[in-house]
Amino acid sequence: MLVAGMAILAMSTTSCSQKVEAEPTLKEAFKDNFLMGVAVNADQVAGTDSLGKALAAKHFNSIVAENVMKCEKIHPQENEYFWDDADAFVKFGEENGMFIIGHCLVWHSQCAPWFLVDENGNDVDAETLKQRLRDHIYTVVGRYRGRVKGWDVVNEAIVEDGSYRDSGFYRILGEEFIPLAFRYAHEADPDAELYYNDYGMNVPGRRETVVKMVNDMKQRGLRIDAIGMQGHMGMDYPSIDEFEQSIEAFASTGCKVMITEWDMSALPTLTRSANVGDTIASQQSLNPYPDGLPEEVSREWNERMDKMMALFVKHSDVISRVTAWGVSDGDSWKNDWPMAGRTEYPLLFDRNYEVKPFLIKYLESDNK
Repeated sequence: MLVAGMAILAMSTTSCSQKVEAEPTLKEAFKDNFLMGVAVNADQVAGTDSLGKALAAKHFNSIVAENVMKCEKIHPQENEYFWDDADAFVKFGEENGMFIIGHCLVWHSQCAPWFLVDENGNDVDAETLKQRLRDHIYTVVGRYRGRVKGWDVVNEAIVEDGSYRDSGFYRILGEEFIPLAFRYAHEADPDAELYYNDYGMNVPGRRETVVKMVNDMKQRGLRIDAIGMQGHMGMDYPSIDEFEQSIEAFASTGCKVMITEWDMSALPTLTRSANVGDTIASQQSLNPYPDGLPEEVSREWNERMDKMMALFVKHSDVISRVTAWGVSDGDSWKNDWPMAGRTEYPLLFDRNYEVKPFLIKYLESDNK
């Protein structure tokens, strides 16, 4: 009886293993369209969030560093680098055969406090910043040369009206800080893909300036491989037509288009005039679904996400990657903003690590 029982258990284990291996995945469902990517955090890479780590490995064939490669994390002091989390991120991607993307080399936000100023707290001069920029990019890109396959070189440098953001990089170096960053990155790893990444890319003013900037760099012989359209969306923005116009405009430069940082808020859109004061009324309005989405809202969210995914598939001749900005709803940066305890539902998997309904038809199609 013991032998028979062990045999049955072995057969059962084999059957379960085969079943798991046969389960459809997003990376397989969209293999003929584009890479399916996800931003992973330090807890997932370290295995603290073991379910999130397993889900990322199973469903995605590209990863991007959510925070561990940002300047304030990886280069906290002028002569000090912190590599542990970034090294673990790259190792995780390599172990799972993923297309690894570094994020990001130049960004006004989450920049190390020392980077742009002298010992008196004043802006450094242009030559000093060029040297710091070169050293930072050479060191970070150089460490992962041949391993990180693509880099968000510059992030969020253009504002809605098409002007350059008044960041420290722009104040000190002017528009030239962007071509310089791309040149340094290419010198540090000539084989790595290089990207410009920004949000609100459906906005005509930003769109037009990005197209001009990219074309100008290409005319100068600088390498830029793709334009990243951050997909931070809501139930009422962006216009699908405007977003499509931008896909086509960016593709006209000869660059690939990437949908980056994709998430869609399921909550009412906040306006600049929204009252975020500490009152009961405002707290309830900012956090309307603390215990889960109503069925009607969930249905509307899934319908809109389905339309966006259909748009990406339609343009998969130019879109090379679609990346969700987090594994599951509990990971999203949108939680706890602008108030502690605010609960969001913006990602492809829910808090129980279950796939959202709009993706099921793609998974079922892959499994046929």
